[in-house]
Amino acid sequence: MKKADLGVALYILTAFVMFIVTLPSLMLDVLLAVNIATAFIVMFSCMFAKEALDMSYFPTVLLFTTIFRIALNVSSTKLILFKGEPGNVVTTFGQFVGGGDLIIGVIVFVILILIQFMVINKGSERVAEVTARFTLDAMPGKQMAIDADLNTGAITDQEAKIRRDKIQQEASFFGSMDGAVKYVKGDAMAGLLITVINIVGGIAMGVLRQGMDIGDALDKYTILTIGDGLVSQIPSLLISLSTGILVTKGSKDADFGSVLLKQLFGVPKVLYMTGGVITFLGIVTPLNPVIFVTLGMAFIIAGRMVAGTIETAKIEQEVDMDEVAAEEIRQPENVTSLLQVDPIELEFGYGIIPLADVNQGGDLLDRVVMIRRQIALELGTVVPIIRLRDNIQLNPNQYIIKIKGIQVSEGEILFDHYMAMNPGYVEEEITGIPTFEPSFHLPAIWITENQRERAESMGYTVVDPPSIIATHLTEIIRQHISELLTRQDVSHLVENLKESNPSLVEELVPKLLGLGEVQKVLQNLLKEGISIRDLLSIFETLADYAATTRDTDILTEYVRQGLKRAISARFFPTNETTSVVTLDPKIEQEVMAAVKQTEQGAYLNLEPEKTKAIMNSIGTEVGKLESLGKAPIIITSPIVRMYFKRLTEDYYRDLIVVSYNEIESNIELQSVGMVTA
Repeated sequence: MKKADLGVALYILTAFVMFIVTLPSLMLDVLLAVNIATAFIVMFSCMFAKEALDMSYFPTVLLFTTIFRIALNVSSTKLILFKGEPGNVVTTFGQFVGGGDLIIGVIVFVILILIQFMVINKGSERVAEVTARFTLDAMPGKQMAIDADLNTGAITDQEAKIRRDKIQQEASFFGSMDGAVKYVKGDAMAGLLITVINIVGGIAMGVLRQGMDIGDALDKYTILTIGDGLVSQIPSLLISLSTGILVTKGSKDADFGSVLLKQLFGVPKVLYMTGGVITFLGIVTPLNPVIFVTLGMAFIIAGRMVAGTIETAKIEQEVDMDEVAAEEIRQPENVTSLLQVDPIELEFGYGIIPLADVNQGGDLLDRVVMIRRQIALELGTVVPIIRLRDNIQLNPNQYIIKIKGIQVSEGEILFDHYMAMNPGYVEEEITGIPTFEPSFHLPAIWITENQRERAESMGYTVVDPPSIIATHLTEIIRQHISELLTRQDVSHLVENLKESNPSLVEELVPKLLGLGEVQKVLQNLLKEGISIRDLLSIFETLADYAATTRDTDILTEYVRQGLKRAISARFFPTNETTSVVTLDPKIEQEVMAAVKQTEQGAYLNLEPEKTKAIMNSIGTEVGKLESLGKAPIIITSPIVRMYFKRLTEDYYRDLIVVSYNEIESNIELQSVGMVTA
């Protein structure tokens, strides 16, 4: 058995022995001294505990000390009634604390009982009850806060577990305290009853057994009984005070004494006003001027000293801050932070800052949030955080867009102007500053606020500067969304799908395909503007064909065919005929003949003259579609689609290449030309 366990067991065992055995006076003096010392230990421990849970076993301590104190009461009562000699401690408290006077002793004892029972116990009981109620009511909210922090990554699973355990401990502790306070209340009432019984019993013993006069018996036994009551009620009062301190403790981060002194005597003007009032009372009223004026001046001097201390602390803080800043400058540069590359950056000159400043009415930040939401709904992938920062090296109205730290596009706006674009059917021109729309490089005109209404009435498309930047940023993200899709992003998509379709995911990843191969297929789809939002259909197609081939390009073609409904809806409007261009079967054969297979994948080995002739033919046929206001779409056979797309993507980035197997049967097409060479 551990020594601590043995000590606690002996403490409780001693209490039960005292109920049965009459102790010698000397032993009783020792145990009464131990009881007083224990009460002081408990009080100081509660006073300097940083938070209530530091005394989590206080309800048990309260029960043990109450039992021990009652046992001492019983033992001292036996000695008082049997021998009239309860020992040095009880006799001293009765004569010294009570002044050796019966009336004074009774009055002091009653006052202690009233203070403990009506003030400290009653207040502690109420505070413990309210604290327990509020702690239990706050548990759901605290649990939700922990879950929210865990979901956002602010805390780890281990930290969340620790915080949940602490909430449970607080609820258990304050619930126990609500009941344990009743021990103290009952102890005070028991002490009062025991005192009355001792007085009556002492008088009876003195008169009937020892032949004393009633007056002598009353004087002797009442003094001893009052001493017994005081020696037990003073530790009880300390324990009650400890209870009140613990349940009313508010600070969790500082020592009790320093916080208390700082809150009471830390404001100079409070001390000045208090000193002035006390001094005024000493001078004007008949109160002792020496005491009150001296005390008032002491408060004023203390206020001046506190004010000086505060000023010194401010100066030291400023010096410390300057030293820290200087030390940061002197330290070698932390190059690790410079290695971080933001996936998407939007840098702008100081003239565009008002568009991004919420305090100046700018809504560019809100538009960036909407861009991420729009891309997520449209393409089924999460756009990384878009970093916005000002760059004084740029022209005031210039902005640039970077992908992975590399500039990919730029634009320039006029802050107080609007961009007017002719949709193609407006014949009347409007005066303004000629420019080009940055997203699609279409001719446009900068106009003023006064010209806006007129331009709209004439049929021009008029947009404001934030819309120009947002549209440009959206198009750049669409063009580069495939390279922004990381393995970590794919892992998140897989985990989300696994929650609803665990069997499919377990069959495919990693048994048939690795995470990198799935990433490559998804990147191929995004590169041509195909949404990966229907991840279930994509994974089912991959699971069907991954057993026969792990070529990600071929798997992409199978997935595209499985998504033909989505592709048809994306490029071919229903209830109308879509104009397209077809590919000459001869060209298809030449392209397939030029395909070379290697371990790293397939590539085209087409002669430069033949490539140039094909590109020229594509330019001619695409021009026909653009003259009709149609999207440039070329239809090929399934086997040649991906190779032909790879051949043309460096020349015609916006060219849409679709195979026959990717088109729904109810789509109506009209060929307006054929690519030949």
